Amino acid sequence: MKHYLIILCFLSCLVLTVSDSTPGQLPGPSTVPENQIVEDDLVHFGDVIDVDVVGGFEFDWRGTLTPDGFLDGMDGYSEPILGLCRSETAIAGDVARVLGRILREPKVIVRIVDRSNRALVRLDGAVRTASRFRLRRAVHLRELLVLAGGLTDGASGEVTIFRPKNLSCRPTVIPASVAGEKPTTAGQDNGSGTTNIKINELLSGKALANPQIRSGDIVTVSCALPIYVIGAVANPRPIYSPDQMTVSRLVASAGGPAKNAEGNKVFIFRRDGLDVRSIEADLGKIKRGETIDEILRPFDIIEVAAKGGGKRKYPPVVANDGNSCRAKPDSPLRIVD
Repeated sequence: MKHYLIILCFLSCLVLTVSDSTPGQLPGPSTVPENQIVEDDLVHFGDVIDVDVVGGFEFDWRGTLTPDGFLDGMDGYSEPILGLCRSETAIAGDVARVLGRILREPKVIVRIVDRSNRALVRLDGAVRTASRFRLRRAVHLRELLVLAGGLTDGASGEVTIFRPKNLSCRPTVIPASVAGEKPTTAGQDNGSGTTNIKINELLSGKALANPQIRSGDIVTVSCALPIYVIGAVANPRPIYSPDQMTVSRLVASAGGPAKNAEGNKVFIFRRDGLDVRSIEADLGKIKRGETIDEILRPFDIIEVAAKGGGKRKYPPVVANDGNSCRAKPDSPLRIVD
């Protein structure tokens, strides 16, 4: 009896070993949730997907997605197969389920064979070089701004990230990554989302202010509106500032009064609708605290009078300095890998 038990145990172990080493056995469906899979491994718009039904070619397919996110043009299938933002294993499972109605235990392999046509990231606004980026690795906002050459003097202090629906296979609203912090977001009717980030928080090292940029994101560095200072100052020019600007601070930003300046004759030309009104200020009284330091508005023109000059009869006209923040359709394409 003892010999029979030994032989039985030996045969059981042999059967298990043979079954574990059976050639050609395909792995079962992955149990990892799709929201935990690396984004690059999910199907995006623009990807080329290959479906291989093992043992034949009649049901093999290669193509892209429809605008609704289904595999486009899979003739002979009884129902559409959703591919957008799904893993290769999940798509293969659906294809095998559908083909299982006409085939016996079909084995399906799905692969993403081309990822080169995914949506680009666009960076525009108050940056040195507005650019388009094709991302092949994880990139965060700070690195993207560095790749564009940094910010210009015309930056207003805020960055807007617009994330279209489904282009990145991640939530359209950037989640909070630091306890107690919450981004400023605004949802759109079509499922897209907008997030506003303060540049000073980005520079201070807050994790929430440096989110990961995804395929299809549109990143815009907002531009500050100019205030013009002309006349008897060291450096007449438009001044861009994200903060409120006063008369004394604006003149100081332009290098201070020139040698021939009359500090008691500073004129603020401000447009109200179709009319332009003039406000007088005195730098000496402002310094002594005898009068208020007028808070300026965007597009105000401040003129510091020169000695011997009189008050203007008509408001001055300033030329556009060319510091435009309009989108540039011919911005260069850069590949980040």
